[in-house]
Amino acid sequence: MCSNVGMRWSGQEINQEQEGALPGLARLNNLVRTVRTPEFDGVTFYEVLAKSALNRVPGQSRMPFGWTINPMRGCLHQCTYCFARPTHNYLDLDAGRDFDTQIIVKVNVAEVLAKELSKPSWGRHPVALGTNTDPYQRAEGRYRLMPGIISALASTGTPLSILTKGTLLRRDLPLLAEASEHVPVDLAMSIAVYDDELQQSVEPGTPTAKARLATVSAVREAGLDCTVFLMPILPFLTDTRAHLETALRQVRDAGSTSVIYSALHLRPGVKEWYFQWLERVHPELVGRYRELYAKGAYAPKEYRQWLAAKLKPLIRNHGLERGREDPATGGVRSTALGRPRFEGGENAPRSLIAEELPPGIAARAIEQPALF
Repeated sequence: MCSNVGMRWSGQEINQEQEGALPGLARLNNLVRTVRTPEFDGVTFYEVLAKSALNRVPGQSRMPFGWTINPMRGCLHQCTYCFARPTHNYLDLDAGRDFDTQIIVKVNVAEVLAKELSKPSWGRHPVALGTNTDPYQRAEGRYRLMPGIISALASTGTPLSILTKGTLLRRDLPLLAEASEHVPVDLAMSIAVYDDELQQSVEPGTPTAKARLATVSAVREAGLDCTVFLMPILPFLTDTRAHLETALRQVRDAGSTSVIYSALHLRPGVKEWYFQWLERVHPELVGRYRELYAKGAYAPKEYRQWLAAKLKPLIRNHGLERGREDPATGGVRSTALGRPRFEGGENAPRSLIAEELPPGIAARAIEQPALF
């Protein structure tokens, strides 16, 4: 079994299922290697051979895309509020620490994707990455799955969008700029917290807001538009006028083309993990949160209306309202020179770039039965 702490990727062979796999993973016949390395202390990577790369989004999800790709399951960003946490339960892994430290990697995802996209039946539908776990989390620096994915999509005329918190996106900007000459490419950076201390506490594995804003600027310099996801907004923590003003000023100065936002929602499995963090770091807010989320996963309509009344004028004042919609991706049109435009037909997706995502959309987006 290749699980010694001193082992690294280069010294391991992909040959068989590992005896030390967790119970849910051990049942999979496509688990080929278990990896632990000092570079990722406390993290175990389970390398699997994907049976498919494309996941179809349920029609009732109201998302602006019909297909997604998840190169990995679990996420090193460790965001306490991450709505994707419950997806780890499918493999008997918990939505808390396991989601942060037990990472499933589809090592052959690019090759499988290329085969799926080459089928005559593939309709070149928009494909989204980053709707579940982040494709540019730190492990992507080792596995380098995204260049092959981007190339496969672009070479088959498939529009793509990427949402990430990872500054590693900058590595692939030349490839994405080239791809944008052939297909619509829409990029978005998620930056929710602009207080450094709070950011490192609530999402300890993510790059700093400053680093992500610099990535937004790099995207713009590469000739592409970049939306910033100001979400989730954390009640009583990041919903003050001072924090929102600071956030939007920095987003504007970084060159972002638009902003979307949404208040925190806490699904079962996520709620418990977030509340554990809240009890440790902000115990004075626990009672207020229990009252606010007493009736379900979403903040009450009254709170969302209050937030909208405060935030919409600020977004408008900073020139960050929604941009021109790209009918092929549902995102903001990119400015890459020479990029061909695709006309929307009856299957043209709705725009995701709006002032506020309707409740339930993000949650329904991750209800994908296919894991591998």
